[in-house]
Amino acid sequence: MWSRTLCGYMELDRRGAELLFQVLTEREEKNSVAIASNESFSGWTKTFTDPRLCAAIVDRLTYGGNIIETGTDSYRLAQTRARAHQGA
Repeated sequence: MWSRTLCGYMELDRRGAELLFQVLTEREEKNSVAIASNESFSGWTKTFTDPRLCAAIVDRLTYGGNIIETGTDSYRLAQTRARAHQGA
């Protein structure tokens, strides 16, 4: 659910964003968190509509973390095309 929400498919209301922030804060320096998104951080304000809360969430996620950018091409679309090409 979080990965779907963070990809920007739906807007997360303020309470949901606050709860996510609370979870991230409690896990900070205790456990790992992995988030996948096809939206750049600058676009997260579409999902987290409060700019300050959005900045705080990004701050929690990126502090001491590793950011892996895989590009803008869809992995699923590439796999579908590869299977179609193999079947042809």
